[in-house]
Amino acid sequence: MGSGPGVSCAVTLNTSLTPEQRARYQDVAQINHLLDASKTIALVGLSSDRQKASYFVAGYLKDEGYRIVPVNPKAETILGEKVYPDVASIPFPVDMIDIFRPPQDVDEIVDQAIMRKQKGIDSPAIWMQLRIINLSAAERALAAGLTVIVDKCVKMEHGRYRGGLHFAGMNTEIISARKRSSGRQ
Repeated sequence: MGSGPGVSCAVTLNTSLTPEQRARYQDVAQINHLLDASKTIALVGLSSDRQKASYFVAGYLKDEGYRIVPVNPKAETILGEKVYPDVASIPFPVDMIDIFRPPQDVDEIVDQAIMRKQKGIDSPAIWMQLRIINLSAAERALAAGLTVIVDKCVKMEHGRYRGGLHFAGMNTEIISARKRSSGRQ
């Protein structure tokens, strides 16, 4: 059996990063700051296919009040939003670049994010979704002054810290005696 209650569904078991890498790229304080401070999120690799994880995450973020900016060279609109072919072509500031592309594609995305910062357009955080790990790109982004999260899902982290994942039986590793307010009066 496991080494303790709830271990089989502990959130930290769902990553291939070492404990040192988790401390560097999955910092809880940074995640919470990004969830609070980010208002506009570019989703690179957002699919128009309703069955894809990126579509589901984008719909959730939009429903939660974030402005989503689809980035996909093969679409014109997704979830009712204008689509941009790449990060460099977004003509306004974004707070976060959420990446749904394979690790080998992350280098170019990070380069475009660094260029946006150097041009003074914005200073976007880089967020690589679950199983998207490109540590060399992450290090370049950190060296350029960007916040970087690796191998985490924005939707899951939002649900973990701001939503109700624990009500669905998921071990969020958060203990609270407070009942969540439904926001309804």
